[in-house]
Amino acid sequence: MAASTSAGGFRVPAAGAGAESPGSGDLPEWDEPAPPGDLRSVLVTSVLSLEPLDLDLFRGRHYWVPVTRRLFGGQIVGQALVAAAKAVSEDVHAHSLHCYFVRAGDPTVPVLYQVERTRTGKSFSVRSVKAIQHGKPILICQASFQQTQESPVQHQFTMPTVPPPEELLTQEELIQKYLQDPNLVEKYRLGLNKILAQEVPIEIKPVNPPKILCQLSQEPKQLFWVRARGYIGECDMKLHCCVAAYISDYAFLGTALLPHRQHPVKFMVSLDHSMWFHAPFRADHWMLYECESPWAGGCRGLVHGRLWRRDGVLAVTCAQEGVIRVKQSPAESKL
Repeated sequence: MAASTSAGGFRVPAAGAGAESPGSGDLPEWDEPAPPGDLRSVLVTSVLSLEPLDLDLFRGRHYWVPVTRRLFGGQIVGQALVAAAKAVSEDVHAHSLHCYFVRAGDPTVPVLYQVERTRTGKSFSVRSVKAIQHGKPILICQASFQQTQESPVQHQFTMPTVPPPEELLTQEELIQKYLQDPNLVEKYRLGLNKILAQEVPIEIKPVNPPKILCQLSQEPKQLFWVRARGYIGECDMKLHCCVAAYISDYAFLGTALLPHRQHPVKFMVSLDHSMWFHAPFRADHWMLYECESPWAGGCRGLVHGRLWRRDGVLAVTCAQEGVIRVKQSPAESKL
């Protein structure tokens, strides 16, 4: 069977080739061959590909850097999970991770990932990862892996009813539509053009986008279809979890800002990020990302997220808290 190795040593089948992965029998028949000329996802070939330096020590490089010039948190979480997954056996799957961002990432230098094999048990194994730059940790991650186990105790929420992705515009198509508005404020025009210029390795289709670009306050909830660009295919489920970790951080914390658009943002950064993996999924297939913010206060915002497969199966649950500082008007200032 033809295969190539990427994403730090994960076994990934070549385009068009099939492979069995833990739990893959539970997936619907969605696995189509890669279209002719379709490139393998850059998230696999570049973003999540780690260079081994020594036993349980890896180096990761950067692909996409946000306009903030800080490292994208999803990249650091995804690469940390790649490092952790390389330190466990092939017969376990990721079931959860918990991360703390402790310093801002420097996009001008690589990140070192140091793995500690905290515990290897019969059912569960834990790996601790430090992401290091300039000799100091920028992220601390605990990842847990589990042997596949059957259980009669099962339930889940119901997936929201939304239009399928084929009926919706991509984020890029929406931006092009907004840019055609002659009344668009110039600062928004500049911001939208900056977004278009970025090579984000994720495809996004918002479910309920506004018809025109506006800054009106709205409920702290958003829904969008999301998937990795390019082709990944059937492979070790741990790789799809790493890709989902990258995807999950994109636009996530911004959910907490939706009711407060009247306040210009001075500073927004993630503090922590947690994920729970429930069922097998394909990160290069459309999944519905349901995001909501139940609370904000004390210059912090809390967000919850659920990634749904198209067949209504809840695949991943996410949670994150971040620092949110906004510009106050003179009347609101405490000075």
